Amino acid sequence: MSFASLGLSDALVRAVTERGYTVPTPIQRQAIPAVLAGGDLLAAAQTGTGKTAGFTLPILQRLAIDRGRAANAGGRAAIRALILTPTRELAAQVEESVREYGKYVNLKSMVMFGGVGIQPQIQQLRGRVDILVATPGRLLDHVGQRTLDLSRVEVLVLDEADRMLDMGFIHDIKKVLALLPRQRQNLLFSATFSDEIRALADSLLNRPALIEVARRNAPAEAVTQRVHLVDRERKRELLAHLIRENRWRQVLVFTRTKHGANRLADQLSREGIAALAIHGNKSQSARTHALAQFKGGALPVLVATDIAARGIDVDDLELVVNYDLPYDAEDYVHRIGRTGRAGKRGMAVTFVSGRDMYKLQFIERFTRTKIRR
Repeated sequence: MSFASLGLSDALVRAVTERGYTVPTPIQRQAIPAVLAGGDLLAAAQTGTGKTAGFTLPILQRLAIDRGRAANAGGRAAIRALILTPTRELAAQVEESVREYGKYVNLKSMVMFGGVGIQPQIQQLRGRVDILVATPGRLLDHVGQRTLDLSRVEVLVLDEADRMLDMGFIHDIKKVLALLPRQRQNLLFSATFSDEIRALADSLLNRPALIEVARRNAPAEAVTQRVHLVDRERKRELLAHLIRENRWRQVLVFTRTKHGANRLADQLSREGIAALAIHGNKSQSARTHALAQFKGGALPVLVATDIAARGIDVDDLELVVNYDLPYDAEDYVHRIGRTGRAGKRGMAVTFVSGRDMYKLQFIERFTRTKIRR
């Protein structure tokens, strides 16, 4: 099954393909047609199952088709889709996905959360904002200052609703709901269907489609997993030490960004450890050359981003290093699945700094594995 077969436009399929995705995940196969149909949705899906694309893609499609309600009201941004998330990190991640998937459609998105100045957000709201991704507290700050208009919201998404309830956002959510038009589409995503979530769904959703997605890929049993707790500033130093101390000869290292991949490869090379980076900004010939050297054993360290690493298949690769933790737990499973193949043993080493502990907890919950420190 392809993304096009789910009813998505050529513009959206093009953007998805450029991110390296060709086959929809189970949650995407079920959620995208359900959201496109216009009804409410209650979905149980863990972080890392591809749920973000499961709701952002059909929302982009629906809003792009009907531009009728996009005008601003009284100088304030008339929001058409509102996505509420429990944390700043998730809000930023979701809005980045909206921008990436929506790069070929004429829609504007914005992210807002607390902990940063409110004035730049107020300035941004004076322009057009079709899709707003927000945490509840900062959203209500803007409501209090009358800087945005929620009276024209067509789609509401509550992402990781169970976590929002755990964090005590239920009263804020109810305040937000009171500001929205009664006629709208509601999408509720939760890792679990607790009694509290069912009560919220009963009060919010109108005859919703129900989707439950089983946990995806557990890590291969042939892969030994280890975590090193390390200050962010000393990760490069630790990696160089481990490569030398253990005499690692073939290491696939994952970073979160293209810039990070370039910088790490350059730093290692200056320290006498041959390394090259591959990512989307590299030419195909440069990527092919680096991969050929790595596969042939001439290059001990290959530094890659997740998208560039899709399709990398190295025989007998013994070691993967997660220099940066991925946002999605499923990406972690894909990463470490590069090793421990065809009956061979493999090892996955993951660097975790204090600010990333919550991501490690997501991964452990998703994989049902307590990773040895």
